[in-house]
This record gives sequence, structure tokens and C-alpha cells, in this order.
Amino acid sequence: QVQLVGSGGGLVQPGGSLRLSCAASGSIRNINDMGWYRQAPGKQRELVAVITSGGSTKYVDSVKGRFTISRDNAKNTVYLQMNSLKPEDTAVYYCNADVQSLRTISYYNYWGQGTQVTVSS
Repeated sequence: QVQLVGSGGGLVQPGGSLRLSCAASGSIRNINDMGWYRQAPGKQRELVAVITSGGSTKYVDSVKGRFTISRDNAKNTVYLQMNSLKPEDTAVYYCNADVQSLRTISYYNYWGQGTQVTVSS
């Protein structure tokens, strides 16, 4: 079985920074895309950033220049460095990954449990 466990959320003042981490564990053969989504109260879940296994990245326009996604393939971990945080960044952040387990050649999509980020003075 494969699990994604996210961490690093919390309360921060506007203009502050947070770093989210998400580690994949279990019977993993390979991981393709890894990403972060967020869902604010009353809104749909949206893609924040994604990184391919080769390191290519893509961001939603609202976080470009402020957030940086990275990954450590040896640790099966994806990170989201969030700088210059704004109140509108407040949401539950979920990590996501396309994982190939040792038991199959197919890739399946997995979600982390979500971590709360609150930006408020």
C-alpha cells in the first residue's frame, strides 16, 4: 500500500513563509508527477503547483514568483516553499502523486491527508 503524508502547515502572518513537505511511503517502484493542491472554504480544489520526475514545474498564476515546488526523488518527497504569503492563500493544502507500486505496472493517483495553512494577522 502507498501513503502520502503531508506536514508543515500552520498559522503565519501576511508576508511570512512556510514550507510544506509530503513524503510517499510503501511499496513504491516509481513516482511520476507530484503536486500540491489547495481548497479554501466554499471553493473548489485547485492545482497550486506540479513537478515532473524530471524536475519541470508548473504553477497557478496566483502563486508564481512566491511559491517554489521541489522534490527529492531519493526520499520520495515533494516540497512547497511558500513565501510572501497572503490571506487569500489560506486553505487546506493537499499533496498528490502518480505512483507505480511494486505490485503493478500501472500508475495510480494518491492524495495526502491535507494540511491547514492560515495566513492572518
